[in-house]
Amino acid sequence: MRIRPAAWVVVILAVVVSACAKGAAPSSTATVPSSTTVATPSTTDALPELAGFATITVAVDGDELEVALADRPDLRRRGLMGVTDLGGLDGMLFVFGEDVDGGFWMKDTVIPLDIAFFDAEGRVVDWLTMDPCLADPCPTYTPGGSYRYALETPAGSAPTIGPGSVMDVSVFDAE
Repeated sequence: MRIRPAAWVVVILAVVVSACAKGAAPSSTATVPSSTTVATPSTTDALPELAGFATITVAVDGDELEVALADRPDLRRRGLMGVTDLGGLDGMLFVFGEDVDGGFWMKDTVIPLDIAFFDAEGRVVDWLTMDPCLADPCPTYTPGGSYRYALETPAGSAPTIGPGSVMDVSVFDAE
């Protein structure tokens, strides 16, 4: 994962501003595991549909992808709903604090997506292509096993992910 100097400036400014703003509303900066480096604190300027999402760089089989980070329940629920253009991002990474088994759906998601599911060590569990769903009931896309991370990318746009693929998850390791 690349560390961008601009991210440090933003983090320092956020700390200074929050320390100076007694009684002010809490910051809307995305919560990221402490070992994760936030490359860009938000995509609000270019992509209002992704307001509140941090962006990070992840590597799958050595290919680096710049993705929005969905690491909180509210961000995971929102996902890529209503997003028509990723504005240069490669996709969205869903991060869970523990292994999960549930599936994903495409409610109000208008971009066809590929989704790759990875276990806690970053090994691919399954990968699927999901079609947009604009009316209920929407199908659920469930992987063939438990996973810790799910990486959504526009269908056909990401590096080939298949048996043996690995995502570098060292940036998410607990302290």
